Amino acid sequence: MAGGITDTGELYSPYVGLVYMFNLIVGTGALTMPKAFATAGWLVSLVLLMFLGFMSYMTTTFVVEAMAAANAQLRWKRMEKRKEDDEDEDSSSGVSDSDVLLQDGYERAETRPILSVQRRGSPNIFEITERVEMGQMASMFFNKVGVNLFYFCIIIYLYGDLAIYAAAVPVSLMQVTCSATGNHSCSVGDGTKYNDTDKCWGPIRRIDAYRLYLAAFTLLLGPFTFFNVQKTKYLQIMTSLMRWIAFILMIILALIRISKGQAEGHPSMAQLSGIRNLFGVCVYSFMCQHSLPSLVTPISKKKHVNKLVLLDYILILAFYSLLSFTAIYCFRNDTLMDMYTLNFTNCKIINVAFIRYFLGLFPVFTISTNFPIIAVTLRNNWKTLFHREGGTYPWVVDRIVFPAITLIPPVLVAFCTHDLESLVGITGAYAGNGIQYLIPAFLAYCSRKDTQLVFGSGTVNKHLSPFRHTFWIVFVLIWGFSCFVFVTANIVLSESKL
Repeated sequence: MAGGITDTGELYSPYVGLVYMFNLIVGTGALTMPKAFATAGWLVSLVLLMFLGFMSYMTTTFVVEAMAAANAQLRWKRMEKRKEDDEDEDSSSGVSDSDVLLQDGYERAETRPILSVQRRGSPNIFEITERVEMGQMASMFFNKVGVNLFYFCIIIYLYGDLAIYAAAVPVSLMQVTCSATGNHSCSVGDGTKYNDTDKCWGPIRRIDAYRLYLAAFTLLLGPFTFFNVQKTKYLQIMTSLMRWIAFILMIILALIRISKGQAEGHPSMAQLSGIRNLFGVCVYSFMCQHSLPSLVTPISKKKHVNKLVLLDYILILAFYSLLSFTAIYCFRNDTLMDMYTLNFTNCKIINVAFIRYFLGLFPVFTISTNFPIIAVTLRNNWKTLFHREGGTYPWVVDRIVFPAITLIPPVLVAFCTHDLESLVGITGAYAGNGIQYLIPAFLAYCSRKDTQLVFGSGTVNKHLSPFRHTFWIVFVLIWGFSCFVFVTANIVLSESKL
């Protein structure tokens, strides 16, 4: 979920940007959505999915607006620097230094709001041409406490992301290769409930197989955390193609079973006990705010970017609904797996061995390519959080300590639990809530305040969010903080019942 989409400077059309955004949002979280739909009930799930999709769209427009404000400030600072350099040259021709300093300080503070710069310079001072990441925007618009809270939130989210990925790959491998009957390809999705202590191969238990796969996953992909890794264009094309083939296959196979009268699902309308995990899964499944600078900046024509984003969210909402509804009516609630692809590894569902293995191992291929990129992103965020101006890290700290604190915690979490629904739910409900709701709302508020202060109250940001009234920012903040309280209370009450 984290990381850049394309290198800065590679321009593409708005419709290519729409496809990139769709591919970015529809990721691993979608595979856990059918189980969350089943546990919360179809009506509650649909209403919450639509509402959270709307909220995510709103905060996406907030981030785009903040990106435009950040670009305007960077552009203005360069204009100011250029003007100061020109004035320094003039001062050498007879004007005293004190006069220049007094005049320049007075002009910048009082008489020269940047509206005048905008009139003389480019009329598109708010044009998004530079890639300004969320961390840089936080540094521009937040105070020191706000910046530290931002990095804390993004780091926790990335840790959750890595823990989900570190668990998803071994779980898929364990489910595909372990079988109590010895038939590796036909008994995974047949509804049989396995315990972690059940045998896998000979004396090896299922939990032992899971941890062996986790160790192999860590040894193979963990070392990339200690180096620089970049996503290549061809790797993105390959993983996107595999994702689309897998999702389309699952929808078609489920529809075929339903049309033949073989559907087993009888989903309930509402089960309030499942809302907590559903909320986290939905937040996680709409997550794109942290990658918007990488995605929006290269779009060649941004005039209708908010409309394109709205179209993307409508398409994604329809796709999630189709995937989840076909799943909950095709399979019984108690047979739906945390990783939906594993439901198609049963011979009764599909008798083509290649398709069974492709869907069963699909998370292994796609997640394995994203894990090193997210790990490097998290490592760099740690470095930025503790960075001192002008200071450098010792080699041991830079090359060993930061990669180690990046890799070890999520692997330990994955070692202790492989409950993917809970991992996704908690990550989305807490860190995802902050990144998707609170941070964009604060960015919109602070960027508007700074824009009025620096550019003057008459200046209008050309990428101003359609939700420009302060009411919407307050609404998002109240919603975000309420979600924290609700999820925490739900966890506490659930634990106390146990």
